[in-house]
Amino acid sequence: MSSKLKIDIVSDVVCPWCTIGYKRLEKAIDEMGVQDKIEIEWHPFELNPNMPEEGENVQEHIANKYGASLEDQKRSQEHMTEVGEELGFKFDYFDDMRMVNTRDAHILLEYAKENGKQTELKMRLVESFFSERKDVSSKEVLKKALQEVGLNVEEAMGKLDSEKARLEIETKEAYWKNLGVNSVPTIVFNMKSAVTGAQPVSVFKDVLADLLQEKIG
Repeated sequence: MSSKLKIDIVSDVVCPWCTIGYKRLEKAIDEMGVQDKIEIEWHPFELNPNMPEEGENVQEHIANKYGASLEDQKRSQEHMTEVGEELGFKFDYFDDMRMVNTRDAHILLEYAKENGKQTELKMRLVESFFSERKDVSSKEVLKKALQEVGLNVEEAMGKLDSEKARLEIETKEAYWKNLGVNSVPTIVFNMKSAVTGAQPVSVFKDVLADLLQEKIG
């Protein structure tokens, strides 16, 4: 049995609150100095599994999907940008930003997990999308991200042609949905308790403290 506290994070690469949630969790872990007691695994959740190859303008997408006005979206984006700055993360929203399909990104994150670089690739893809205005459905962008975190680009990209790898993502997504996960981020601790949304750092500290004490006890 692992002596580490297992944290499963169900999220999407193009989900801003998933990024904020993780950065707050990371801050809690760092401030508590318990990095060596934590094991994190990322799990796929596609906000838009049927998104076509060409993607969709973010403003139009959010208006169509959630009914949010342009004014509401701008306010929300400004708020997320401010929160991101507090956490050392840059959200660079722009009018022509496009929501894209993330299936390939999730396949590569599974490959990265097998090679011990899942969190590094996840954050590289998130930064590419939100901070660097890059299309994370683009093969070239994906190749560059793999290279930057030190993964075997050719071997990883080969997974994108594998029906088995695609099916694995669908199966994992179905698994979490069947457990009741219908919004992200959902952060699960030791498969016992879960929090949803980008909770404050203090909430993560409380949860971590309780569970780590339980492990010691």
